[in-house]
Amino acid sequence: MSESHDPTAPGIDAGRIWFDGRLVPQEQAQVSVLTHAMHYGTSVFEGIRAYATDRGPAVFRLRDHSRRLLESARILGMRNDLPSVEEIDDAILATIRANDRASCYVRPLLWYGAESLGVNPGRNRVHFMVATWSWGTYLGDEAVAKGARLITSSWRRSPADVMPTKAKAGGNYVNSVLANQEARELGYDEALLLDAQGFVAEGSGENLFLVRDGVLYPVAHSVNLRGITRDSVIRLAEADGVTVRESMATRDELYTADEVFMVGTAAEVTPIAEIDRRPIGAGAAGPFAMRMRERYLAAATGEDERFAAWLTFVS
Repeated sequence: MSESHDPTAPGIDAGRIWFDGRLVPQEQAQVSVLTHAMHYGTSVFEGIRAYATDRGPAVFRLRDHSRRLLESARILGMRNDLPSVEEIDDAILATIRANDRASCYVRPLLWYGAESLGVNPGRNRVHFMVATWSWGTYLGDEAVAKGARLITSSWRRSPADVMPTKAKAGGNYVNSVLANQEARELGYDEALLLDAQGFVAEGSGENLFLVRDGVLYPVAHSVNLRGITRDSVIRLAEADGVTVRESMATRDELYTADEVFMVGTAAEVTPIAEIDRRPIGAGAAGPFAMRMRERYLAAATGEDERFAAWLTFVS
């Protein structure tokens, strides 16, 4: 007799999930195995964080994330059954409240359902869900304290005329999965992806910055997703009087930078100590990156009142 398996046993404890307008227990948030998005990657999503503050949990840059979710949907051609930006905001806040989260990671998702399974999704309904769960430091506390180790992936970031790179679409992330899996199997924390022309694109799920002679260089957008955390870090640095100059970078420019770090909702601000077996700067978490991490977390937790407009309080 084969071992019994409970298909509802969660690897993630999401509690109650917003599922097409209702809050349901995680085990009841089910979809058909014939769901279009499962077969073709026709979904769009966001990664968002809510942080504990002295006024209760607050979602960081909620409206910007909700807008980007709808922008991704429009890029994929999703038209019918879409929630409004206000409905997305409200669903996210309701889901956090229903699970009594002091802080959490938030995953809203729009996807094509199971009405038909041809490549054309025109007959398929768009569904909407929001899940929340506890998620600590993305690459681990050690990677933050010592600096992460990266290796350039053999997988290039998809060109913009091949995949819609400005959409946070599920299908795009096969590229990220392959790159990250390759890096992990080689013993590294994360992958560095180049674009088709050989310029630095991003990590598997993070934007990149380099620092040289006190100037902050965000890696310029080519095929990169327009990062909300990236924008936050640029504005935090400018508020500190730092000179910011966007740059198209090749990977050898990263090798000779004073510091390199990566940013994203999950990664927040994570310093990089090594790329392709070469130490970056002192080969440790750099002081600029760590200062920007402090600035970012101060803004996200309400300690820096200059950026209070970035917070949406749950209660």
